[in-house]
Amino acid sequence: MALLETRNLSKSFGGLQAINEVSLKVEPNTVHGLIGPNGSGKSTFFNLLTGVYQPDAGSYIEFDGIDITDKPAHFIAEQGLSRTFQLLRLYGELSVLDNVMVGYHPHTKYSPLAPFFKGAEVRRQDAIVRDEMMELLEFIGLAEHAEIPAAELSGGQRRLLALGRAIATRPKLLLLDEPGAGLSPVNVDNLMATIMTLKERYNLTIVVVEHILKVVMNTCETVSVLDHGQKISEGTPEFVKNDPAVVEAYLGREMADEEIRAAMG
Repeated sequence: MALLETRNLSKSFGGLQAINEVSLKVEPNTVHGLIGPNGSGKSTFFNLLTGVYQPDAGSYIEFDGIDITDKPAHFIAEQGLSRTFQLLRLYGELSVLDNVMVGYHPHTKYSPLAPFFKGAEVRRQDAIVRDEMMELLEFIGLAEHAEIPAAELSGGQRRLLALGRAIATRPKLLLLDEPGAGLSPVNVDNLMATIMTLKERYNLTIVVVEHILKVVMNTCETVSVLDHGQKISEGTPEFVKNDPAVVEAYLGREMADEEIRAAMG
């Protein structure tokens, strides 16, 4: 059974049809790519999945067997669906460690008032969480920066921190919104390795939106392609990169075949 399924998912803004009857399945423990030109509807699609936008009538979204079509964002997150954003939303004044602990916070077992009294149980659980979050920072390569403010990190490090905070929420499905943006070629290669290791280490299913086609073509089992809000192709990376509809819509007629193959890795 698919972990995530959308049927006839649609969203319009006035006269603009941003997403038009997109049906898509994401199988458990896979990395699923979502690509398309600017304005194709990828970010809107993510916003519909996470409850930022409410879909149009007739749409259906199911996650892990639960209908989440009209559910609010906090409910969807509680089910285990987490995401990163193109524009990083970190707490710059907080330490790197505190940023990932914010991600873990919904899983704390004590009452909301307990931290004000700083009892032994609160201190014990906080110590356990800090140790676990330090292990996560070690894994993503930020442990040595744990105590510095997030604002002092480089752009690439901030993207790693955003990824770490999303992992800290203990998701079943992780949506990565352009994780490679602004990274150097070396760090893009590191990103691909990190995505695959994350999948295995945390038993994750991942959906990745990425303009760096090399990332998608080398990490994803399945790739779906959007254009003008519609799904125009879907299949293995090899199938998608050879689909004439994708070549025309995503890369444009003016590119030669050899240039297209190079761009897609």
